[in-house]
Amino acid sequence: MDTPLLPLCTVSFKFHVSLIIVDVWSGVEGSIIGVNYGTVANNLPPPEQVARFLSESTIISSVRLFDTNADILRAFAHTGIAVTVTATNDQIPNLTRIEFAQEWLKFNVRPYIPATNIVRIFVGNEVISTANKLLIASLVPAMETLHTALVGASLDRRIKISTPHSLGILSDSSPPSTGKFRQGYDTHVLKPLLRFLRDTNSPFMINPYPFFGSSPETLDYALFRPSSAGVLDENTRLSYTNMLDAQLDSVFSAMKLLGFSDVEIVISETGWPSLGDSSQAGVDAESAAEYNRNLMQHVTSGAGTPLMPNRTFETYIFALFNEDLKPGPTCERNFGLFRPDMTPVYDIGILRSTVAAASKFHHAAYFSVLTIGLLIISNHG
Repeated sequence: MDTPLLPLCTVSFKFHVSLIIVDVWSGVEGSIIGVNYGTVANNLPPPEQVARFLSESTIISSVRLFDTNADILRAFAHTGIAVTVTATNDQIPNLTRIEFAQEWLKFNVRPYIPATNIVRIFVGNEVISTANKLLIASLVPAMETLHTALVGASLDRRIKISTPHSLGILSDSSPPSTGKFRQGYDTHVLKPLLRFLRDTNSPFMINPYPFFGSSPETLDYALFRPSSAGVLDENTRLSYTNMLDAQLDSVFSAMKLLGFSDVEIVISETGWPSLGDSSQAGVDAESAAEYNRNLMQHVTSGAGTPLMPNRTFETYIFALFNEDLKPGPTCERNFGLFRPDMTPVYDIGILRSTVAAASKFHHAAYFSVLTIGLLIISNHG
Protein backbone atom coordinates (compact mmCIF):
# COMPACT_ATOMS: atom_id res chain seq x y z
CA MET A 1 0.00 0.00 0.00
CA ASP A 2 2.91 2.36 0.66
CA THR A 3 4.60 1.78 -2.68
CA PRO A 4 2.17 3.74 -4.93
CA LEU A 5 2.50 6.79 -2.68
CA LEU A 6 6.24 7.16 -3.20
CA PRO A 7 6.17 8.26 -6.86
CA LEU A 8 3.40 10.72 -5.97
CA CYS A 9 5.58 12.27 -3.24
CA THR A 10 8.46 12.50 -5.70
CA VAL A 11 6.29 14.25 -8.30
CA SER A 12 4.99 16.64 -5.66
CA PHE A 13 8.53 17.59 -4.62
CA LYS A 14 9.55 18.06 -8.24
CA PHE A 15 6.73 20.54 -8.73
CA HIS A 16 7.74 22.45 -5.60
CA VAL A 17 11.38 22.66 -6.63
CA SER A 18 10.45 23.77 -10.14
CA LEU A 19 8.50 26.66 -8.65
CA ILE A 20 11.58 27.72 -6.71
CA ILE A 21 13.71 27.60 -9.85
CA VAL A 22 11.17 29.68 -11.79
CA ASP A 23 11.10 32.15 -8.90
CA VAL A 24 14.88 32.46 -8.91
CA TRP A 25 14.85 33.36 -12.59
CA SER A 26 11.59 35.20 -13.22
CA GLY A 27 11.20 36.92 -9.86
CA VAL A 28 13.99 39.30 -10.79
CA GLU A 29 15.14 38.53 -14.29
CA GLY A 30 11.61 38.48 -15.72
CA SER A 31 10.87 41.91 -14.29
CA ILE A 32 12.48 45.16 -15.34
CA ILE A 33 15.42 45.86 -13.07
CA GLY A 34 17.72 48.43 -14.58
CA VAL A 35 20.68 50.54 -13.54
CA ASN A 36 21.67 54.17 -13.86
CA TYR A 37 24.92 54.30 -15.83
CA GLY A 38 26.59 57.51 -14.68
CA THR A 39 30.00 58.56 -15.95
CA VAL A 40 31.17 61.32 -13.59
CA ALA A 41 34.48 59.56 -13.04
CA ASN A 42 37.97 59.30 -14.53
CA ASN A 43 38.57 55.59 -13.93
CA LEU A 44 35.66 53.78 -15.60
CA PRO A 45 36.13 50.87 -18.04
CA PRO A 46 35.50 51.38 -21.78
CA PRO A 47 31.79 51.35 -22.78
CA GLU A 48 32.26 48.21 -24.93
CA GLN A 49 33.51 46.33 -21.88
CA VAL A 50 30.62 47.61 -19.75
CA ALA A 51 27.99 46.63 -22.32
CA ARG A 52 29.46 43.16 -22.72
CA PHE A 53 29.66 42.71 -18.96
CA LEU A 54 26.03 43.72 -18.40
CA SER A 55 24.65 41.60 -21.22
CA GLU A 56 26.73 38.47 -20.56
CA SER A 57 27.36 38.49 -16.82
CA THR A 58 24.33 40.14 -15.16
CA ILE A 59 20.55 39.94 -15.20
CA ILE A 60 20.24 43.69 -15.81
CA SER A 61 17.81 44.27 -18.68
CA SER A 62 17.78 48.08 -18.90
CA VAL A 63 20.16 51.02 -18.50
CA ARG A 64 19.53 54.70 -18.13
CA LEU A 65 22.08 57.18 -19.50
CA PHE A 66 22.35 60.79 -18.36
CA ASP A 67 23.15 62.03 -21.88
CA THR A 68 23.46 60.65 -25.42
CA ASN A 69 27.09 59.55 -25.32
CA ALA A 70 27.83 58.16 -28.78
CA ASP A 71 30.46 55.66 -27.63
CA ILE A 72 28.08 54.19 -25.06
CA LEU A 73 25.16 54.01 -27.50
CA ARG A 74 27.32 52.19 -30.05
CA ALA A 75 28.60 49.84 -27.35
CA PHE A 76 25.07 48.66 -26.50
CA ALA A 77 24.28 47.74 -30.10
CA HIS A 78 23.02 44.15 -30.50
CA THR A 79 22.98 43.52 -26.73
CA GLY A 80 19.19 43.65 -26.48
CA ILE A 81 19.47 45.81 -23.37
CA ALA A 82 16.81 48.54 -23.30
CA VAL A 83 18.42 51.99 -23.21
CA THR A 84 17.02 55.28 -21.92
CA VAL A 85 18.82 58.39 -23.14
CA THR A 86 18.61 61.92 -21.74
CA ALA A 87 18.28 65.34 -23.31
CA THR A 88 20.16 67.39 -20.72
CA ASN A 89 18.56 70.29 -18.84
CA ASP A 90 20.40 72.94 -20.83
CA GLN A 91 18.87 71.62 -24.08
CA ILE A 92 15.25 71.94 -22.87
CA PRO A 93 14.51 75.52 -24.05
CA ASN A 94 15.77 74.73 -27.56
CA LEU A 95 13.73 71.52 -27.72
CA THR A 96 10.55 73.60 -27.74
CA ARG A 97 11.38 74.37 -31.40
CA ILE A 98 10.45 71.60 -33.83
CA GLU A 99 13.53 72.20 -36.02
CA PHE A 100 15.85 71.69 -33.06
CA ALA A 101 13.90 68.63 -31.86
CA GLN A 102 14.19 67.04 -35.31
CA GLU A 103 17.92 67.77 -35.45
CA TRP A 104 18.35 66.40 -31.94
CA LEU A 105 16.73 63.11 -32.97
CA LYS A 106 18.74 63.05 -36.20
CA PHE A 107 22.09 63.22 -34.40
CA ASN A 108 21.39 61.60 -31.02
CA VAL A 109 18.93 58.76 -31.66
CA ARG A 110 18.37 57.80 -35.28
CA PRO A 111 22.00 56.79 -36.08
CA TYR A 112 21.91 54.11 -33.36
CA ILE A 113 18.56 52.40 -33.88
CA PRO A 114 17.50 49.68 -34.30
CA ALA A 115 20.90 48.14 -33.46
CA THR A 116 20.79 49.86 -30.07
CA ASN A 117 17.48 49.30 -28.33
CA ILE A 118 16.61 52.88 -27.37
CA VAL A 119 13.17 52.75 -25.75
CA ARG A 120 12.83 56.03 -23.85
CA ILE A 121 14.00 59.63 -23.87
CA PHE A 122 14.18 61.65 -20.68
CA VAL A 123 13.75 65.37 -21.17
CA GLY A 124 16.00 66.71 -18.42
CA ASN A 125 16.41 65.42 -14.89
CA GLU A 126 14.63 66.72 -11.77
CA VAL A 127 13.84 69.93 -13.66
CA ILE A 128 11.28 71.30 -11.19
CA SER A 129 13.80 70.96 -8.37
CA THR A 130 16.16 73.35 -10.18
CA ALA A 131 13.70 76.22 -9.56
CA ASN A 132 14.85 77.60 -12.94
CA LYS A 133 11.79 79.37 -14.33
CA LEU A 134 12.83 79.07 -17.98
CA LEU A 135 13.55 75.33 -17.72
CA ILE A 136 10.33 74.63 -15.83
CA ALA A 137 8.18 76.65 -18.22
CA SER A 138 9.81 74.94 -21.22
CA LEU A 139 9.62 71.37 -19.87
CA VAL A 140 6.20 70.23 -21.11
CA PRO A 141 6.41 72.12 -24.44
CA ALA A 142 9.81 70.48 -25.05
CA MET A 143 8.37 67.04 -24.34
CA GLU A 144 5.44 67.69 -26.67
CA THR A 145 7.67 69.00 -29.46
CA LEU A 146 10.08 66.08 -29.17
CA HIS A 147 7.12 63.70 -29.33
CA THR A 148 5.95 65.46 -32.51
CA ALA A 149 9.41 64.89 -33.96
CA LEU A 150 9.18 61.20 -33.00
CA VAL A 151 5.81 60.94 -34.76
CA GLY A 152 7.29 62.53 -37.85
CA ALA A 153 10.06 59.94 -37.84
CA SER A 154 7.57 57.08 -37.16
CA LEU A 155 9.36 56.34 -33.88
CA ASP A 156 6.62 57.30 -31.41
CA ARG A 157 5.51 53.71 -30.83
CA ARG A 158 9.05 52.50 -30.29
CA ILE A 159 10.35 55.35 -28.11
CA LYS A 160 8.47 57.04 -25.24
CA ILE A 161 9.18 60.38 -23.60
CA SER A 162 9.15 61.23 -19.90
CA THR A 163 11.14 63.17 -17.29
CA PRO A 164 12.32 62.14 -13.79
CA HIS A 165 11.32 64.02 -10.63
CA SER A 166 12.71 64.19 -7.12
CA LEU A 167 10.40 63.94 -4.12
CA GLY A 168 10.88 67.69 -3.81
CA ILE A 169 7.85 68.12 -6.10
CA LEU A 170 5.68 67.23 -3.08
CA SER A 171 4.51 69.80 -0.54
CA ASP A 172 2.91 67.13 1.66
CA SER A 173 3.97 63.50 1.92
CA SER A 174 3.14 62.28 5.42
CA PRO A 175 0.94 60.41 5.88
CA PRO A 176 1.01 59.03 2.32
CA SER A 177 -2.71 59.59 1.77
CA THR A 178 -2.16 63.37 2.03
CA GLY A 179 0.46 63.48 -0.73
CA LYS A 180 0.18 66.71 -2.70
CA PHE A 181 2.24 68.44 -5.37
CA ARG A 182 3.68 71.89 -4.66
CA GLN A 183 1.20 74.68 -5.21
CA GLY A 184 1.65 76.41 -8.54
CA TYR A 185 3.59 73.54 -10.05
CA ASP A 186 0.60 71.23 -9.58
CA THR A 187 -1.80 72.88 -12.03
CA HIS A 188 0.61 74.79 -14.27
CA VAL A 189 3.30 72.14 -14.84
CA LEU A 190 2.45 68.71 -13.45
CA LYS A 191 -1.16 68.53 -14.60
CA PRO A 192 -0.32 69.18 -18.29
CA LEU A 193 2.72 66.91 -17.92
CA LEU A 194 0.56 64.08 -16.59
CA ARG A 195 -1.96 64.67 -19.38
CA PHE A 196 0.85 64.33 -21.92
CA LEU A 197 2.05 61.10 -20.28
CA ARG A 198 -1.46 59.65 -20.32
CA ASP A 199 -2.01 60.62 -23.97
CA THR A 200 1.30 59.05 -25.06
CA ASN A 201 1.07 56.01 -22.75
CA SER A 202 4.27 57.00 -20.95
CA PRO A 203 5.08 56.56 -17.23
CA PHE A 204 5.58 59.15 -14.50
CA MET A 205 9.19 58.87 -13.34
CA ILE A 206 10.12 59.39 -9.70
CA ASN A 207 13.43 59.25 -7.79
CA PRO A 208 12.60 58.03 -4.25
CA TYR A 209 15.53 57.67 -1.84
CA PRO A 210 14.67 56.23 1.59
CA PHE A 211 18.36 56.73 2.43
CA PHE A 212 17.97 60.51 2.40
CA GLY A 213 14.80 60.30 4.46
CA SER A 214 16.20 57.96 7.09
CA SER A 215 17.69 58.52 10.54
CA PRO A 216 19.14 56.13 13.15
CA GLU A 217 15.59 55.73 14.50
CA THR A 218 14.02 54.90 11.13
CA LEU A 219 16.86 52.83 9.63
CA ASP A 220 14.95 49.52 9.95
CA TYR A 221 11.95 51.13 8.22
CA ALA A 222 14.13 52.44 5.38
CA LEU A 223 15.91 49.09 4.85
CA PHE A 224 12.73 46.96 4.62
CA ARG A 225 13.67 45.13 7.83
CA PRO A 226 10.97 42.89 9.38
CA SER A 227 11.89 44.32 12.77
CA SER A 228 10.47 47.71 11.73
CA ALA A 229 7.41 48.70 13.72
CA GLY A 230 5.97 50.33 10.61
CA VAL A 231 3.84 53.45 10.28
CA LEU A 232 0.04 53.69 10.32
CA ASP A 233 -1.74 56.12 8.02
CA GLU A 234 -4.57 57.32 10.25
CA ASN A 235 -6.65 58.45 7.27
CA THR A 236 -6.73 55.12 5.44
CA ARG A 237 -5.89 52.82 8.38
CA LEU A 238 -3.27 51.27 6.11
CA SER A 239 0.01 50.16 7.66
CA TYR A 240 3.37 50.84 6.03
CA THR A 241 6.22 48.42 6.70
CA ASN A 242 8.84 50.27 4.64
CA MET A 243 9.66 53.84 3.66
CA LEU A 244 9.74 53.24 -0.09
CA ASP A 245 6.06 52.25 -0.14
CA ALA A 246 5.20 55.40 1.81
CA GLN A 247 7.14 57.57 -0.65
CA LEU A 248 5.54 55.94 -3.70
CA ASP A 249 2.04 56.22 -2.24
CA SER A 250 2.61 59.90 -1.46
CA VAL A 251 3.31 60.45 -5.16
CA PHE A 252 0.30 58.32 -6.12
CA SER A 253 -1.97 60.38 -3.83
CA ALA A 254 -0.72 63.61 -5.41
CA MET A 255 -1.38 62.23 -8.90
CA LYS A 256 -4.82 61.00 -7.86
CA LEU A 257 -5.68 64.46 -6.53
CA LEU A 258 -5.12 65.83 -10.05
CA GLY A 259 -7.12 62.98 -11.63
CA PHE A 260 -4.23 60.87 -12.98
CA SER A 261 -4.20 57.75 -10.81
CA ASP A 262 -4.17 55.64 -14.01
CA VAL A 263 -0.70 56.83 -15.12
CA GLU A 264 1.99 54.25 -14.42
CA ILE A 265 4.72 55.09 -11.91
CA VAL A 266 8.31 54.02 -12.65
CA ILE A 267 11.22 54.29 -10.19
CA SER A 268 13.87 56.03 -12.28
CA GLU A 269 16.42 56.24 -9.44
CA THR A 270 16.84 54.72 -6.00
CA GLY A 271 19.82 53.32 -4.15
CA TRP A 272 21.94 53.25 -1.02
CA PRO A 273 25.62 54.24 -0.57
CA SER A 274 28.21 51.79 0.70
CA LEU A 275 30.33 54.54 2.22
CA GLY A 276 29.58 57.94 3.71
CA ASP A 277 30.36 60.45 6.40
CA SER A 278 30.37 59.55 10.10
CA SER A 279 27.27 61.67 10.71
CA GLN A 280 25.16 59.48 8.40
CA ALA A 281 23.39 56.32 9.55
CA GLY A 282 23.75 52.98 7.78
CA VAL A 283 26.43 54.00 5.29
CA ASP A 284 28.21 50.68 4.82
CA ALA A 285 28.30 47.88 2.28
CA GLU A 286 26.09 45.63 4.40
CA SER A 287 23.27 48.22 4.56
CA ALA A 288 23.61 49.02 0.85
CA ALA A 289 23.39 45.33 -0.04
CA GLU A 290 20.42 44.88 2.27
CA TYR A 291 18.51 47.81 0.77
CA ASN A 292 19.09 46.91 -2.87
CA ARG A 293 18.46 43.20 -2.32
CA ASN A 294 15.21 43.89 -0.47
CA LEU A 295 14.29 46.53 -3.04
CA MET A 296 14.56 44.08 -5.94
CA GLN A 297 12.60 41.44 -4.10
CA HIS A 298 9.88 43.92 -3.16
CA VAL A 299 9.32 45.68 -6.49
CA THR A 300 9.24 42.40 -8.42
CA SER A 301 7.10 40.47 -5.90
CA GLY A 302 3.74 41.71 -7.14
CA ALA A 303 2.78 42.85 -3.64
CA GLY A 304 2.71 46.51 -4.67
CA THR A 305 2.08 49.17 -2.04
CA PRO A 306 -0.87 49.73 0.33
CA LEU A 307 -2.49 52.19 -2.13
CA MET A 308 -1.26 50.37 -5.27
CA PRO A 309 -1.58 46.67 -4.40
CA ASN A 310 -0.87 43.66 -6.63
CA ARG A 311 1.61 45.24 -9.01
CA THR A 312 5.30 45.42 -9.83
CA PHE A 313 7.44 48.50 -10.43
CA GLU A 314 9.96 49.01 -13.20
CA THR A 315 13.01 50.09 -11.18
CA TYR A 316 16.42 51.58 -11.92
CA ILE A 317 19.07 51.22 -9.22
CA PHE A 318 21.47 54.08 -8.70
CA ALA A 319 24.14 53.43 -9.73
CA LEU A 320 26.17 51.05 -11.86
CA PHE A 321 29.58 52.37 -10.72
CA ASN A 322 31.05 54.42 -7.93
CA GLU A 323 31.79 57.81 -9.52
CA ASP A 324 34.90 59.41 -8.04
CA LEU A 325 34.42 62.89 -9.52
CA LYS A 326 30.92 63.56 -8.21
CA PRO A 327 30.77 66.62 -5.95
CA GLY A 328 29.17 66.74 -2.52
CA PRO A 329 29.47 64.49 0.54
CA THR A 330 31.30 61.16 0.49
CA CYS A 331 28.12 59.14 -0.05
CA GLU A 332 27.56 60.75 -3.47
CA ARG A 333 30.66 59.00 -4.80
CA ASN A 334 29.74 55.59 -3.36
CA PHE A 335 26.33 54.56 -4.66
CA GLY A 336 27.81 52.08 -7.15
CA LEU A 337 27.02 48.38 -7.36
CA PHE A 338 30.42 47.82 -8.98
CA ARG A 339 33.92 49.18 -8.75
CA PRO A 340 35.64 50.46 -11.90
CA ASP A 341 37.27 47.03 -12.37
CA MET A 342 33.71 45.59 -12.46
CA THR A 343 34.06 43.58 -9.27
CA PRO A 344 30.95 43.95 -7.09
CA VAL A 345 31.09 46.33 -4.13
CA TYR A 346 28.64 43.86 -2.56
CA ASP A 347 26.50 40.98 -3.78
CA ILE A 348 22.77 41.46 -4.42
CA GLY A 349 22.26 38.52 -6.76
CA ILE A 350 22.40 40.27 -10.14
CA LEU A 351 25.42 38.37 -11.45
CA ARG A 352 24.40 35.48 -13.68
CA SER A 353 26.78 33.13 -11.84
CA THR A 354 24.73 33.73 -8.69
CA VAL A 355 21.48 32.89 -10.44
CA ALA A 356 23.05 29.86 -12.13
CA ALA A 357 24.39 28.60 -8.83
CA ALA A 358 20.97 28.92 -7.21
CA SER A 359 19.32 27.15 -10.14
CA LYS A 360 21.95 24.39 -10.06
CA PHE A 361 21.35 23.89 -6.34
CA HIS A 362 17.62 23.40 -6.82
CA HIS A 363 18.14 21.02 -9.75
CA ALA A 364 20.53 19.01 -7.59
CA ALA A 365 17.97 18.93 -4.78
CA TYR A 366 15.34 17.54 -7.13
CA PHE A 367 17.55 14.84 -8.63
CA SER A 368 18.77 13.81 -5.16
CA VAL A 369 15.22 13.32 -3.92
CA LEU A 370 14.23 11.61 -7.17
CA THR A 371 17.15 9.15 -6.69
CA ILE A 372 16.13 8.53 -3.06
CA GLY A 373 12.55 7.95 -4.19
CA LEU A 374 13.66 5.39 -6.79
CA LEU A 375 15.83 3.59 -4.22
CA ILE A 376 12.94 3.39 -1.79
CA ILE A 377 10.69 2.04 -4.51
CA SER A 378 13.34 -0.55 -5.34
CA ASN A 379 13.69 -1.61 -1.72
CA HIS A 380 9.94 -2.08 -1.46
CA GLY A 381 9.91 -4.37 -4.48
